[in-house]
Amino acid sequence: MAATAREDGASGQERGQRGCEHYDRGCLLKAPCCDKLYTCRLCHDNNEDHQLDRFKVKEVQCINCEKIQHTCEECSTLFGEYYCDICHLFDKDKKQYHCENCGICRIGPKEDFFHCLKCNLCLAMNLQGRHKCIENVSRQNCPICLEDIHTSRVVAHVLPCGHLLHRTCYEEMLKEGYRCPLCMHSALDMTRYWRQLDDEVAQTPMPSEYQNMTVDILCNDCNGRSTVQFHILGMKCKICESYNTAQAGGRRISLDQQ
Repeated sequence: MAATAREDGASGQERGQRGCEHYDRGCLLKAPCCDKLYTCRLCHDNNEDHQLDRFKVKEVQCINCEKIQHTCEECSTLFGEYYCDICHLFDKDKKQYHCENCGICRIGPKEDFFHCLKCNLCLAMNLQGRHKCIENVSRQNCPICLEDIHTSRVVAHVLPCGHLLHRTCYEEMLKEGYRCPLCMHSALDMTRYWRQLDDEVAQTPMPSEYQNMTVDILCNDCNGRSTVQFHILGMKCKICESYNTAQAGGRRISLDQQ
C-alpha cells in the first residue's frame, strides 16, 4: 500500500534523513496506537501522552520512497543492518541479539553475556557466579533517576550489594558519595580509603573529655553491630574494618576507663 498524506510524528526528521539520536535506520515506524510515523519508540514516547508498544508494530515506512510496508519493495533502501521480527527493531549492526528471557534485544556480542534467571537480566560473563542475586532486580527503576532499567538503552551497573543503577547515574553518584542509595552498602572497594582513614584517626587524637567515650555502631557493609571508641572522623567496624557505619546508640563513658 503506497503511503498517502497523513500526520507524521513530531520527530523532527526530514525525508531522507537516516535515523534519529537513538537509532540508525532507514525507515519510520507506524505506531498502531495513533497511526503516526516515528523513527523509534523513544521518539514517539517523548512526544506523545502514551507509550508505543514495540511488539504491536506491523508496518514501517521507507524514508526514501515513503511506501508503508514490512520490507521495502520499491527501492533498495536498507532499513537496518540488524532486524528483530519480535521487537521490530531496525538498527545498524551492534552485534545485537534477542534474549527470550529478557523479552527484548540486547547489544552484544551474545557470547559476552549470560542471562541470570534470578536477577532476570543479561549480565557480562565476568559476573557469572561473582555477583549478588536479587530477584527481578532489573524490573525496578534506577534509584537515582527513577527511570526504567530493564528496557533502557543505558548500560546497567551492578553494585556489590546486587542493586542496579544506570552506568551514567553510577558515575554521577560517585562524584557525591560512595554508598548504594537503597541499602547504603559501599558501591565500590573502599579498602584503600579505609586504611588512609586509619592513619588520619591515629594522627588526630580526641580531646580528653572524649577519649573514654564509646558508641554502638551498625555497619552498612557487613550489617554487624559493635561498640567502638567515638571519633569525629569515623567509627570503624570491628568485624569487617569498614568505616561505612552509623551510630546505633547514644554515646557513653566507658566505666573501666574512668
